[in-house]
Amino acid sequence: MAAEMNSLQASRRLNLLSLFTSGSTLICCALPATLVAIGSVATLTSLISHFPQLIWISEHKPLVFGVAGVMLLLAGIIQWRARLLPCPTDPQLAALCTKTRRQSVWIYSFSVLIFLVGAFFAFVAPLFI
Repeated sequence: MAAEMNSLQASRRLNLLSLFTSGSTLICCALPATLVAIGSVATLTSLISHFPQLIWISEHKPLVFGVAGVMLLLAGIIQWRARLLPCPTDPQLAALCTKTRRQSVWIYSFSVLIFLVGAFFAFVAPLFI
């Protein structure tokens, strides 16, 4: 019973980590493209002057996307393996188990969506410009 809860918690932690790594793909690619598209170049310049790390992230976008993709893959594998684990028989713990599973699926799905949006702006959208 405790092993199942630990596995679900590990899945949730990995999903949150994949959310943060896929969020970096938006920072490197979607945010600058959006700011330029809406005519906020001054805002982008100000943002880069305050956070010069954005330039490094943008210059190394294959690495950023590679790490994010690996994290999403690992989170997906753990999510898939944890989907059939039994929940505890205690009603409160079973409700918590079910809630945690739903949250993990939502977080993972949102992470994949963020990754895909970032990948579009990093690799596909420049082909149309």
